[in-house]
Amino acid sequence: MTRAAVGERETSAPRAPGRRRRDRDAWPLLLPALIPVALFSVYPLLQGLYLGFTDSRAGRNVVTHFVGLDQYAALLGNELFWSSFRIGLIWAFAVTILQFVAALGLAHLLDADLRLRGLARTLALIPWAMPPVIIAIMWRLLLNPNYGIAGNVNWLGEFSTALPAVIVVGVWAGMPQTTITLLAGLQSIDASLHEAAAVDGAGAWRRFWHVTLPGLRPVIVAITTLDFIWNINSFGLVYVLTAGGPGGQTMLPMLFAYNEAFRYGNFGYASAMGGVLVVLIVGFLLFYLRSQLRRQP
Repeated sequence: MTRAAVGERETSAPRAPGRRRRDRDAWPLLLPALIPVALFSVYPLLQGLYLGFTDSRAGRNVVTHFVGLDQYAALLGNELFWSSFRIGLIWAFAVTILQFVAALGLAHLLDADLRLRGLARTLALIPWAMPPVIIAIMWRLLLNPNYGIAGNVNWLGEFSTALPAVIVVGVWAGMPQTTITLLAGLQSIDASLHEAAAVDGAGAWRRFWHVTLPGLRPVIVAITTLDFIWNINSFGLVYVLTAGGPGGQTMLPMLFAYNEAFRYGNFGYASAMGGVLVVLIVGFLLFYLRSQLRRQP
């Protein structure tokens, strides 16, 4: 072992107790943030998971019994659940993919050296600043067959057009945060890489494929994973637009769980469906974390 290595080891060893002391001192500073998260996020989540193993129902003086996996067995045999699950996956994948494609194009446009670029970036954030309920009401007025601007077609009331119309609204509502994230990723790519590729004779498409996309890969994985999680949990936007209709064509999993809990009073049954969604979301989170850890040296 060289003297430099010994000296480095000797100088780095005394730092460990100080670092541990700083870590202990940091916990009291984190408590004001951790306590609300534990009370309003972790505890309701654990309570909901527990209710999925009971026959909890709405009403006064109703006795709740632990039934194990009975609610999950009933859920797996319910065709309405599988239908809502299928519609939810179609909705989540379609909105996530279309959001990414549209946001990537818009991010490239906003990254270009155009006049009034600052104003364009501000206008692109407007849907993000609007509550989902307001967005849904606005689009219901626009898609109304009697006085809307989308023609005489009942876009939200026909079996064949309800889900595509809701997907379009979901893409419009969720595109701004994806656009801003991709725009930040584009601006973090070294411009000299594009210049070197252009000098080597690479066209716009080859520079996009071999320089831009590899540089955006971490951002793409992160934002598409988060978008999918947000979309699979969508409730307010679709509830105001269609409430799951017509005929269950837009019945997302969260709408199905809401109806079971607050319309029919089956809290245990609805919580079991929430548990299934938690498992699905945790799976996507693990995929995201695994992709992030792979990038670390």
